[in-house]
Amino acid sequence: MLHGSLADKIVMFALPLAASSILQQLFNAADVAVVGRFAGNQALAAVGGNSSVINLLVNLFVGFSVGANVVIARYIGEGKEEKIQKTVHTVIALALICGVILSVIGNAAAAPILSLMNTPEEVLPLATVYLKIYFGGMPFFMLYNFGSAILRSVGDTQKPLYCLIVSGIINVGLNLILVIVFHLGVVGVAIATVTANGVSAAMVLLFLGRSAGAIRMDVRKLALDREEAVKIVKIGAPAGLQGMVFSFSNVCIQSAINGFGTDAIAGSAAALNYEFFTFFVTSAFTQAAVTFASQNYGAGSYERCVKVWRISTALAMCGTGLLSFCFTAGHSFFLGIFAADAAAVSYGAVRMFHIQIFSFLPPVYEVTGGVLRGIGYSMTPAVLTMFGSCAVRIIWIYTVFAWRPSLEVLFWVYPFSWVITIILVVGAYFIIGRKAFRKMNG
Repeated sequence: MLHGSLADKIVMFALPLAASSILQQLFNAADVAVVGRFAGNQALAAVGGNSSVINLLVNLFVGFSVGANVVIARYIGEGKEEKIQKTVHTVIALALICGVILSVIGNAAAAPILSLMNTPEEVLPLATVYLKIYFGGMPFFMLYNFGSAILRSVGDTQKPLYCLIVSGIINVGLNLILVIVFHLGVVGVAIATVTANGVSAAMVLLFLGRSAGAIRMDVRKLALDREEAVKIVKIGAPAGLQGMVFSFSNVCIQSAINGFGTDAIAGSAAALNYEFFTFFVTSAFTQAAVTFASQNYGAGSYERCVKVWRISTALAMCGTGLLSFCFTAGHSFFLGIFAADAAAVSYGAVRMFHIQIFSFLPPVYEVTGGVLRGIGYSMTPAVLTMFGSCAVRIIWIYTVFAWRPSLEVLFWVYPFSWVITIILVVGAYFIIGRKAFRKMNG
């Protein structure tokens, strides 16, 4: 990461990471497809409509894994092996703590949050059961994500992919057996997901335990080092808070969608899967930007940090733009995979033509924010993104959407908020970047 060409290395880093995330979403999408095809629109709405709630509660803690990636990558750039060892064991301990906290919060908050979101009465019981079982497996989910962050910090994005291939096959197999054979519906899908997360967590820990060098994990050394934990939280909390507030705005939007009925929820949930696919391409290049910028900043290389930003942004925009075009052009086929009902498919098409087609925009502010985090400025992109992509959306719901309450008007908030966020974050990059690199050279 510190020498030679960048574009090929960024692609080699990002592609397995994008494949891992897309694969993970494909297996999660299998939950939606199986219940949509074999358990009806209510089950589809119960599972698919829960994503905004899950992200609301999970994103704060997942943000800490970004902090772990940055801290370890910087120590690698500085050559501090003892610090790397302490941080690795702190990260795993932190993952367990976060997982337990999330299990408790998720089970306690599931029903109240879903009720506040205007979830239809016929969907509410199924959605609540799904959430409670899902959050019961949060320790597994956290261990996989934090363990993967450790592997990414040294450029290894392939092992997390192997974990997801195995766990994903298990997830799909259990979905089919528990839903089609045993008729467990939403409960069966939730059990399959938790089991698959447990397998992926176990495999990541196994890889870390057998790793060579400073990132090797020893269960006997697990401990929460205060100094390293503070550094991780200091960088990761703003990213997590950004994700949490971002998810809150999506919860508000989901609440508005819920007001249009079960078919609208089901169609929106089907289309949302494809937005996840394009976002994961963005996220992969963002993680690449964070890791490459962190190591090069730690090594004192100004020019390479700037190149990382330019190359990662261009590649992310091209990748997401191509995917978005394919999904939108073939919307009838892609939506039909998840929803058998024509009304749900028509609602999904509305979402695709107002949101999916513009998915090439978020890479600009996401990658830029990733570079800023990589050089140690985590709060600024978090605050700006929270305003541009969150506050703007909430204001839109209570003004523009309240004036013209239609799904089309509701969905237009996404591209509008993306443009606002791009202006804010890119502007901050040029101001802060110059200051940071001047300090590095001075």
